[in-house]
Amino acid sequence: MKIDQYISQLLYRYQCVTVPGFGAFLTEIQSAQLQEGSHSFYPPKKLVSFNSYLKNNDGLLANHIAQAEKMPYEIAVTVIQNEVNSWKNKLQEQGSISLKNIGELTLNAEKNLVFVPADQVNYLTSSFGLSTFASPNIKREEYKEELNVLEEKEPITFIPEKRAYNNVLKYAAVFVLGASLVGVSGFFGNQYYQNRIQAETLAVQTKVQKQVNQKIQEATFFISNPLPTVTLNVTEGKMPYHIVAGAFLQEENATKMYDELVKLGYPAKKIAKNKHGLYPVIYGSFTSYTEAQSQMQKIQKSHNPEAWLLIEEL
Repeated sequence: MKIDQYISQLLYRYQCVTVPGFGAFLTEIQSAQLQEGSHSFYPPKKLVSFNSYLKNNDGLLANHIAQAEKMPYEIAVTVIQNEVNSWKNKLQEQGSISLKNIGELTLNAEKNLVFVPADQVNYLTSSFGLSTFASPNIKREEYKEELNVLEEKEPITFIPEKRAYNNVLKYAAVFVLGASLVGVSGFFGNQYYQNRIQAETLAVQTKVQKQVNQKIQEATFFISNPLPTVTLNVTEGKMPYHIVAGAFLQEENATKMYDELVKLGYPAKKIAKNKHGLYPVIYGSFTSYTEAQSQMQKIQKSHNPEAWLLIEEL
């Protein structure tokens, strides 16, 4: 079974999708971009990256596959493990694997995984329907030069017209009276014309706005077999990133680990029994992913290579 399609579905809705025993795909929102050289505009999008240190099963991918394929959770975990073994074999034999709509993973000279994300899919749902476009450069100077050349070739001259002024006094009274009547009628005619233009413009603007609102309502984004929405709001005072030292079946073992970490100076915590029947113990909690990732790498080198990162509001 190909699990890359299920990973792709989850990347639309979650910041982190972990593949147990392999690594995790992370997303980060990038603002709209402008390339001045090509005059190209790029809409906001989610940047996808890969972290080979996050390997522990958080249940997200397995639950999604179990619901989509209508199979038990345990079988979904086995399916993921088989696919991961296939990926590792391909990396050893071919040196790279390609995951559809996600990216390509390759092994470098040091046998480390290098991830190159795919750019044909934008996982930011708020940018749905937006695409890249280029705006041509405006060549104002060239137009100005052409206008100057035209004026030099064909200058405009004014030739005074000879008139017979002896007829002016003859028609002066008639002209004054006619001008008065034309001025009055022109004023009211122009006022009526302006009012009608404003009314028609308002009607067109209202119609266009209704059509735009209708298109926005129709542009609804669907994901097959969606999971319940989980929103992670990292606000001031909340620390959703936790470095886990271990999860124990026996509470007394969790207490021993907690006491050991406290003696070592860590701001450790012992978490209540979770849905899997385990008692997790954490080194500490952090407000940002970057800080938690940095501290986890230090702990893996100095104290516990099996430490892993939990992203959850406790």
